[in-house]
Amino acid sequence: MSSIDKVKLEKMFEMEGGYVLDFSNITFREFIIDNTNIDISDGKYDYASGSKANRLKAFWAKEANYIVGKLISALLDYWKTKRLINHREISQAEQALFDDCYTIAKRLKQDSIVENIDAIQPYSTDKEFSVLAKSIRESIQNNEPEVALDRLHTYVVKYTRQQCDKYGISYDRDKALHSLFGEYVKYLIKNGFIKSQMTERILKSSISILESFNHVRNDQSLAHDNPILNYHESVLIFNNVSSAIKFIEAIEKERSEVDEQDEVQAEWDEISF
Repeated sequence: MSSIDKVKLEKMFEMEGGYVLDFSNITFREFIIDNTNIDISDGKYDYASGSKANRLKAFWAKEANYIVGKLISALLDYWKTKRLINHREISQAEQALFDDCYTIAKRLKQDSIVENIDAIQPYSTDKEFSVLAKSIRESIQNNEPEVALDRLHTYVVKYTRQQCDKYGISYDRDKALHSLFGEYVKYLIKNGFIKSQMTERILKSSISILESFNHVRNDQSLAHDNPILNYHESVLIFNNVSSAIKFIEAIEKERSEVDEQDEVQAEWDEISF
């Protein structure tokens, strides 16, 4: 961030006197953990007086641009939500500053080596799924995609099994990832979730890509005593896999919204009858 960026953010988050908005030390720590999985009370963020404002400045200096941008976005959302809840009007000057800070956050978040890394989420309450997703994202934030390839493979297996379970698609626990994903894609196509032939072809090509991922996991990752794959190819694999998951989540969300609308309509029809 430039010095001008920092001046704007410090003004936005009311950091004069060592404060950050209306956070206490406890709520500030909890907020940052919730949004970044990072403990701001860690000694690495000790700076000057150790106030909330100074710890936030240390966070900006020490963390990757992507994670800094993510936290700034969360703080901006918090600021705006508090204004709405308290029915406090936002002035033109405040809105202009907010927009500038939002642009800063957006620019920083674009600096991630994996464009859709936020798609790697724990899409269930399963603790192992949550730990897995967190670990993978941390490796990307640390610019170490090659050390997380084995975990990414495990994640995609768990994710695809979850999708199959949702639709009652049966599978053997020993079924390879690409075959498992193929069953899920076949279900999407058969039930009309895919609207274009091109999308169908892209998803089908992903099946063969995931077959190759099995080889990478077994012979070029830390799953075993292997020489690991190089950085740039690891980034390519991460981008390909995460973009596929983001697309699937968009399809699933759309399907879920349609189901909810159908349920509401059915209830309304029953009441009307």
